[in-house]
Amino acid sequence: MHGYLGDLGLLRDRRFALLLSARTISVLGSAFAPVALAFGVLNLPGADASTLSAVLTAESLPMILFMLVGGVIADRLPRHRVMMAGEFVMATGFFALGAMLLTGWTPLPALIAAAALSGVATAVTFPALTGIIPEVVPLDRLQTGNALLGLGANASRVAGAVLGGGMVVLFGGGWALVMSGALFAVAGVLVALLRLEPGDRQRGEAHSVLADLRDGWREFSSRQWIWVVVAQFSLLVMAIQAAHGVLGPLLAKESLGGPLAWSGFLAGEAVGTIAGVLISLRLRPSRPILLGVLLCLPTALPYVLLGLDAPLWVIVAGAFVFGVCFDVFGVLWQTTMQREIPAESLSRVSSYDILGSMMFGPIGLLLAGPAAGWFGTEESLLGCAVIIVISTLAALLSPGVRNLRAPRPRAAAHADLK
Repeated sequence: MHGYLGDLGLLRDRRFALLLSARTISVLGSAFAPVALAFGVLNLPGADASTLSAVLTAESLPMILFMLVGGVIADRLPRHRVMMAGEFVMATGFFALGAMLLTGWTPLPALIAAAALSGVATAVTFPALTGIIPEVVPLDRLQTGNALLGLGANASRVAGAVLGGGMVVLFGGGWALVMSGALFAVAGVLVALLRLEPGDRQRGEAHSVLADLRDGWREFSSRQWIWVVVAQFSLLVMAIQAAHGVLGPLLAKESLGGPLAWSGFLAGEAVGTIAGVLISLRLRPSRPILLGVLLCLPTALPYVLLGLDAPLWVIVAGAFVFGVCFDVFGVLWQTTMQREIPAESLSRVSSYDILGSMMFGPIGLLLAGPAAGWFGTEESLLGCAVIIVISTLAALLSPGVRNLRAPRPRAAAHADLK
C-alpha cells in the first residue's frame, strides 16, 4: 500500500498537476459535445440520421488524414506547444459550431467545415499527449500517471454527460457547444504553462517528414502485439463509432426518451471508466496486452442490450461494464506503449496506432444511418456487437498479444534510475 500512496505523490508535482488539470478540463469540453452535437444536429429542420452521419464523418475523417503528420510534429517540436495549439484550434471549431446553432445559420457545408477543424486539432493533440506523459512521469510510475490522468478525464466524462444533457434540454445544443469551446480554451492556457526543458527528450538529426514516417513505421510494424491489436481496433472502433455516434442516439430518440436517456447511457459508461481507473491503479498483470484484449469482449454488451430493447437501467448497467473494461484496457495499453517504444519515436508510433485504430471509424459513421433504414436500428446495433466479438477473438490468436510480459517492478525502477 505504501508504494501506491507514494505514487500518488505525482499530484504534488507542478508539471504533472498542470498536465492533469489541462487534460481533465479538455475532456470535460469533449464530454459536452456528443449529446450537444447529436441532438443539436438532429433537431435542425429537415435533419435526419444521414445528416448527423455527415457531420460526424467530417470530424472523424480529417483526424485520420492528419494523424501521421501530427505524430511527426509531436516528435519534432516541444509537445506541450503542440498540445496547446491543438486545444486552441479545438476551441475555435466548437465556438463556430455553437455560434451556427445559436444564430440558426446552419448550412451543412459550414457545419462540416467546423467539425473538420476539430478533427484536425485532435490529430495534432493525441500523439503529443501520448508522448508527453513519459517526459513528465518517471518510468516506474507510468501506470499510476496514466491512471490518474484517466481518473480526471473520466470524472469529467461523468460530469459532462450529465451537465451536457441537462444543458441541451434547458438551453439548447448551441450553448452547450459554446461551453465546450470555452473549456478547450482554458485547457490550452494551462498547457501553455507546462514548460519542459530541452533535455526532457532526446532529439536526433533532422530528417524529412517521409523519413520520419518510415522510422516510425519500422518501430510500429516490428512489434506484433501493436499491429495486431490496432487491426482489431480498426473494426472495433468502426462498430463503436456507428453505435455511439448514430445508432444509439437514434434509438434513444425513437424509443428511450431522447437526450436525457442517452445522457444516462453516457453517464453509466463514464462512471464505469472511473471504476476502471481505480482498478488499474492497483492492477499489475504480468501479461498486460492479453488481459486488455480479453477485456474487449464485454464491450459488446451494451449494444446487445440496446438491440434487444432491454430496460433503460439494464442498458445503463451494460454501459458501465463497457466503461470499466475499456478504461482498464486503455491504461494497460498506454503504459505498455510508453515502456516499450523509444521516447524519440513514441508520438509517431502513437499516430500509427491511432490512425490504424480509427481508419474505419468514418465508414461506421457513414453506414450507420443507411443501415438503420435498411435493417432497423436494433438489428444494426446487434451487428456492431458481433463485429466486436469476432475481431477480439481473432486478435487473441496472436502469440505477440498472448505472450508480451510486463517488466518486473524492480527492473522498471532500475531502468528509471539509469
